Amino acid sequence: SYIAALKKGFSLISESGILTKNNILEIQSVLEKNNAGFRKVSGTVLRNSATGKTIYTPPQDYKTILEMMSNLENYINDDTLCGFDPLVKMAVIHYQFESIHPFYDGNGRTGRIINILYLVMKGLLDIPVLYLSRYIIEHKMEYYKLLQEVRETGSWENWLIFILSGIEQTSLETIVLIKEIRKAMLELKHKIRAEYKFYSQELLNNLFKHPYTKIEFLENDLGVSRITAANYLNKLAQDGILKKEKLKTGNYYINEKLFELLTRKK
Repeated sequence: SYIAALKKGFSLISESGILTKNNILEIQSVLEKNNAGFRKVSGTVLRNSATGKTIYTPPQDYKTILEMMSNLENYINDDTLCGFDPLVKMAVIHYQFESIHPFYDGNGRTGRIINILYLVMKGLLDIPVLYLSRYIIEHKMEYYKLLQEVRETGSWENWLIFILSGIEQTSLETIVLIKEIRKAMLELKHKIRAEYKFYSQELLNNLFKHPYTKIEFLENDLGVSRITAANYLNKLAQDGILKKEKLKTGNYYINEKLFELLTRKK
């Protein structure tokens, strides 16, 4: 659902060039698979998971949340309101969104999607390929501590350094990852093209679209019959190029090299 929500957001900003509060509502709706919208019932608080102590109370009133989201929408899209570098402004936007905490569920993931979409909007990314979420999740304790530090002291320096460091680290890791995926893709291309008559670029693209594929995915992407798609995948699995896993919902054909690259620890 994260990927679907990110794709939805990318589509929306590609069409309009802006990111509105209604766009954010759509993204969260795809992410959480509900239409609850902005919080209308008071009582939401953020607690320390270890002690249960309330550490932050976001805005409670629906009207206030709407006003703050409208204000954030203006801040995101109107550069005359702030002359900050886009990377710094992204960090400010993220803080503001997480502090408004406008949804019952999915605020963290929605906020991280907004980060990437904003970088696309400002021309710093062509596509939403930078997975900043991993950095935030791996440094979760520091992330929450610094968010709260801004709320309590109004001091932004440590928060900004944290986010900018995350962007730098994630960018370098992403460059390495893309190069390694391209290398793996090229190696598999040569192998399949040399050994199988059914090689096509569409087949290769399918095998690298996700860490796994299914018969119906290949059927749709190649425009072949289900039987033909199954024969292709079963042959590749039989020869050890893919790993076949049978689950309740059907057979999954895993590209183990791609899976390894995407899930390895940094």
